[in-house]
Amino acid sequence: MANLERIRARRFSGERRLPLLIEPATDHDDTSDILLKNRREIENLLLEHGAILFRGFNVFSIADFGRVVDVLKQSTLAYEYRSTPRKQLGHEIYTASEYPAKHVIPMHCENAYQRDWPTKLLFACSQPSETGGQTPLADMVLVSQRLSKACFDAFAKKGVCYIRNYHEGIDLGWQDVFQTEDQGEVEAMCRRMNIDFEWVDGERLRTRQTAQGIARHHVLDREVFFNQAHLFHVSSLGKETSEALIETFGVDDLPRHACYGDMTQIPDEYLAEINAAYNAEKIAFDWVKGDLVLIDNMQIAHGRESFTGKRQILTSLCDPYSQRARPQNALAERFA
Repeated sequence: MANLERIRARRFSGERRLPLLIEPATDHDDTSDILLKNRREIENLLLEHGAILFRGFNVFSIADFGRVVDVLKQSTLAYEYRSTPRKQLGHEIYTASEYPAKHVIPMHCENAYQRDWPTKLLFACSQPSETGGQTPLADMVLVSQRLSKACFDAFAKKGVCYIRNYHEGIDLGWQDVFQTEDQGEVEAMCRRMNIDFEWVDGERLRTRQTAQGIARHHVLDREVFFNQAHLFHVSSLGKETSEALIETFGVDDLPRHACYGDMTQIPDEYLAEINAAYNAEKIAFDWVKGDLVLIDNMQIAHGRESFTGKRQILTSLCDPYSQRARPQNALAERFA
């Protein structure tokens, strides 16, 4: 194992590479100081294992978490163009998704529906749920290998178009997604993020953004499946709900939907293949109060299980990367 000071590391789950478990070697050590002294080794271990679970470091409060974020990140990414409801608790510190507790959040890489994303995610457990509420992880290298060549290549070639219609009272309103009530600010943000937009009847917003289907890791130079087509696609809501939404709104006006970047439909069998691959590679563990998890967002997907009782997981989106900044393949060049 790496040359570590005042901490010890071991595999958490059998022979799987993730998550790596790191614990303090002695009690009452200063968490920020320990992490700072081991920062370079932690960076190397994150690349090797994809996810690290720090247990026993007692990261209980927002202030505790903020100090850890300051040590382990180079910069943070604001949660713009939102997909799920969250609360901002401090400077670039948020609650994890506050999607209703009874629902499972499918596996995904954070912000993979955009062209800019965090390369690292930090989570801290300030309040574990009574039951459930795990944040499962999945190795995207293995998920990608499970996909058929036809499926993987189609996403690599075509990318994904994410379509959102902001109907009042359904899903997030555009005011929540863009964190403003000013239409001009929304339009400026859309132009900056290369999101196509139109105001239907002057008030109802419709957006479309085409982004990557696969992406190349910024350090490891390895392509992985990297999008949220399966999560945005109306079928993710289940057969009964998706059919009701299509009957009510039609495909073009669905609250959210995904298709290929050339506007053709993604085959049902590919969506089933993607979900099966994520489920096959899912690794879950129960949160313990004070736990900290560091994730390589391009190597590792995460989700959320349903739960009961109060639950609070803090999160920060760290070290942003733009697919447009350094085109890696023909698809990236097309979107640049």
